[in-house]
Amino acid sequence: MLSGFRDLGVGVGLRPKHYNAFLTQKTQCVSWVEVISENYMNWNLPSKGYRPLNILEKVRSRYDVILHGVSLNIGSTDRVNMNYLKSLKDLIDKIEPAWVSDHLCWTGVQGENYHDLLPLPYTEEVLNLVVSKLHQVQDFLGQRILIENPSTYLQFKNSEMSEIEFLNLLTQNADCGLLLDINNVYVNSRNHSFNPLEYLKALPKDYVCQIHLAGHSNRGTHLIDTHDAPICDEVWELYRWSVSHFKNVSTMVERDDNIPEWEELQSEILKIAQIRKQENEQVLNINSSKEVC
Repeated sequence: MLSGFRDLGVGVGLRPKHYNAFLTQKTQCVSWVEVISENYMNWNLPSKGYRPLNILEKVRSRYDVILHGVSLNIGSTDRVNMNYLKSLKDLIDKIEPAWVSDHLCWTGVQGENYHDLLPLPYTEEVLNLVVSKLHQVQDFLGQRILIENPSTYLQFKNSEMSEIEFLNLLTQNADCGLLLDINNVYVNSRNHSFNPLEYLKALPKDYVCQIHLAGHSNRGTHLIDTHDAPICDEVWELYRWSVSHFKNVSTMVERDDNIPEWEELQSEILKIAQIRKQENEQVLNINSSKEVC
């Protein structure tokens, strides 16, 4: 794993519905939380941003925090938005997160934010653009960031390489880490007809520094990454394999709609902890057997 990205254990996306649980009790198995960066940045909430920031600072006193952005717009032909980046750096200085992440996508053009994670064609020109902008972002922030593999619903005819080839070249050339969203891999495998396990095997193993697990919506002809349902069995199985392959990587549950009560969400958190524990015990048993031999 890249330096600077230690295993934090099991985490969850912190949402307002569960603020009270994190402020009044020590949640079982959760050692860190991830928040949407823009919800706590002054650029988005100039007049009412202080209440959620105050809550985040209180949560930060008890848990590690990761900042997960949705508006870096790294794939757009627009230049890097320095006002956005300065606001992000200000939040980083206040919260001191374990690290920062965003998405491999574009979210707007000509200064307009479309508030959606839009797909990229996988060409050498786009690769060079994203790598160049990532170098600028990381130099300004003074740290590596993680980039998340996208969920997509179309493919570009002019793509010159596969998504997995693009991710391998991107992480190596930009010297950034990969936030592996296993639900996105499964959604894309159904939408674009490929083997999700072969996809995971081809990832740049040393660059995988965090894992997302989430649910999705099944529309019959395609799946949509909606984060509004429990994690499905197929994603759990892919995660089990990933734990044995990537070893101890910080893993969390994302839930952004139909958010359940804390007790229900915590059951998925406990399942992550159980899978990690089983894999660690298996490794210990293998090592013990080797020592005996």
